[in-house]
Amino acid sequence: MSHAASHHDAYGVFASQLALGPQDGATQVLTVAIKDCLDIDGMVTRCGSQALAEAAPASTHADVVANLLSAGCRIVGKTRMHELAYGMTGINAFEGTPINPHYPDRIPGGSSSGSAAAVAAGLVDFAIGTDTGGSIRQPAICCGVMGFKPTFGRISRKGASPAQSSLDCIGPFARSLPMIERAMSAIDPGFRAETFAGPLRIGWLRLDDSIEPRMAAAMQAVEAGEHGAIEDIDLPLMNAAFKAGMTIIARETLLANAALMARPELLGDDVRKRLEGARSVTDADIVEAEDIRARFTAEIDALLERFDMLLTPALPLPPPLLSEANDPAKVLTLTQYLRPFNLSGHPALVLPAATSDGLPSGIQLVAPKSADARLIAMARRLIETNSTFQMEE
Repeated sequence: MSHAASHHDAYGVFASQLALGPQDGATQVLTVAIKDCLDIDGMVTRCGSQALAEAAPASTHADVVANLLSAGCRIVGKTRMHELAYGMTGINAFEGTPINPHYPDRIPGGSSSGSAAAVAAGLVDFAIGTDTGGSIRQPAICCGVMGFKPTFGRISRKGASPAQSSLDCIGPFARSLPMIERAMSAIDPGFRAETFAGPLRIGWLRLDDSIEPRMAAAMQAVEAGEHGAIEDIDLPLMNAAFKAGMTIIARETLLANAALMARPELLGDDVRKRLEGARSVTDADIVEAEDIRARFTAEIDALLERFDMLLTPALPLPPPLLSEANDPAKVLTLTQYLRPFNLSGHPALVLPAATSDGLPSGIQLVAPKSADARLIAMARRLIETNSTFQMEE
């Protein structure tokens, strides 16, 4: 393997000699890496699992891949991921764990670990991941880049694994908002970038003591800008929505991967244990979770009639050290602010920041459903008026 290939490999991109689309030398070609739960014609979609390593190659491109190629992007490789997209650390004993480029002693985050790392390392212009419970937004913050979860259902999931999901969204990672917009235009031919000229009305999540103060600082430093307004809001169903999201992802991931349980020795210990635990989810649990989904979604919709966007922290605590990644106390709550918006389906964008002692942190912005372009435009307004977020343009 060449030095270049091994460098890519360390940051989570494999098959890095892949070149679909325009070749080197073409002008204005955007380079992209694709999470390995999305089909590329002729390649095995391994989903980070030894259990799928010998599966038949895909016979067609996923819709999102076809859209990227139609938009003139060049796909340079697939990215490593947390096995079966069912974990938040990005640690993968079978494929290897991507190095977090800016924080190499810390987890890259999951499940779209390699996509976040590849963007943070500057290997590609943008990368594509999937987000079922924070799996774009959490690794984006861990690696210090932007991550966008579009409105549920906006981006076609044809050719994605799992094939059926009521939570999962395909979306981009990038180092700047203009690149997030270009990525969205490529994966969604109907996307049109917008501007936002009016004053920002922001609903600011009132925090409790479950968040470390240094992680709250990025949100607390935000100012709405000229004529804007920030008002505290409460989300009484937030914790219940987090748990409901966990319940639904457990049932849906088990259904999608039930056949793999016939050979459990081919699964990583963490994923195997989570799938075994998912067997305890009852139909009554799902009914209760769906009730929470409906009520929480209505709660968010009502707030977004009063506010342009909602503002939350991205993470409640710093990304764990790699040496701490097996400690449930360090991992289980990482997505407490992210996962609820998979349940509700609203678009959500994370902007990275650093704590006072230099650790990865950031904020999350949430907008009404289908207001994806407006959310990005509002984020640009926020960046212009807040020095906390030093972004590439």
